[in-house]
Amino acid sequence: PGANLADWPVSYEEMEPYYTQAEWEVGVSGLRLDTPFMAPMSKPYPVPPQPEKSSGALLRAGASKLGWFVAPNAAAIITEPYMGRAACNNCGMCSGYTCQLKARSSSAVALLPFAEATGNCEIRANSYVHTIRTEDSGKVTGAVYFETQNNNREIFQKAKVVVLSANGMGTPRLLLLSASNRYPNGLANSGGVVGRNLMSGNGGGASGLFEHPLNEYKGCVTGAAVLNFVPNDVKNRGFYGGARMTARGQQSPIEYALAGPHGAPSWGAAYKKALIEQANRKMSMVNFVSTIPVESNRVDLDPDVKDPWGLPAMRITQKSHDNDLKAVQFFIDRSVEMLKAAGATQVWAGEVNDSRGGAHARATCRMGDDPKTSVINKYHRAHDVPNLFIVDNSCF
Repeated sequence: PGANLADWPVSYEEMEPYYTQAEWEVGVSGLRLDTPFMAPMSKPYPVPPQPEKSSGALLRAGASKLGWFVAPNAAAIITEPYMGRAACNNCGMCSGYTCQLKARSSSAVALLPFAEATGNCEIRANSYVHTIRTEDSGKVTGAVYFETQNNNREIFQKAKVVVLSANGMGTPRLLLLSASNRYPNGLANSGGVVGRNLMSGNGGGASGLFEHPLNEYKGCVTGAAVLNFVPNDVKNRGFYGGARMTARGQQSPIEYALAGPHGAPSWGAAYKKALIEQANRKMSMVNFVSTIPVESNRVDLDPDVKDPWGLPAMRITQKSHDNDLKAVQFFIDRSVEMLKAAGATQVWAGEVNDSRGGAHARATCRMGDDPKTSVINKYHRAHDVPNLFIVDNSCF
């Protein structure tokens, strides 16, 4: 009750070849395993998984006591030279920094250079698209953008087709900003669905201190995961959904110092002592917990707040379903259980907190067969606009 669940118009069997194509074109490391906890793959990952870190070894030790299944994480990081790029050197600077070796398979190194090399692709950085224009027939004619490094000069780029890939929050905002006489409620929004059903993604986990140094700040952020709880199991858990549980110690010593050690003052001798004792001995369980769509959770345009260009700012309305909060508590408890089984000398966990948006936003332009309840069809084409496509996580 209160959820707005809907079936996707595509099956895993239809999507699997495209998953495989993407993994091989971009460069994804991982290990194909024959287990009910992983979807079947027609082809292995192109490069081997990341080397196991202390967190992975401890995760396996704890999982063996609990009877849980651990697998290497798949990651968009190459562990061998691939497509002319160097392999990861385990420097530990993945999260929040540019990879100097181009081992991290971001679009900036794995896709855009190849597109530009065709001679048919031009990247216009520092451009802020604010409107997609349409003609009387209802088709889009192009995009209007500000050149942010040229006194915000406004430019109209004519186009036969427009493809939106602005994330689960940026895409609905741009569609709503593109309202016109033909589309008074926003572009591709005849059903009033654009921006609704926002799924921000919930987390929840625990942290622990271990007897020996872990050196977790080296290597990639996370290398192993518990997969037992990915499948849905309403009957035994009492809620809908699952999660991938990952072990990590992603903070460098200096990041740990800035964040503040656990249970210690933020300055002085006691702070220094706690930092020395904790910074290299902490491991956390970080879980990616399923969320379910609720129609009232949404992205829309703020009626009062403007952005620096004078356009309506993005407004996020978010309140997780009670089901999701039950799921978060369940995985906090499992995280505590895992850390204790792995031998942590001290374990602590936070309280259940609701999500307030973030980089994992999705579901605001849902995919479906019915234009009244979805924004795009199974081929990512907008129901209302024949030459507009949305290709990002807002379709999920």
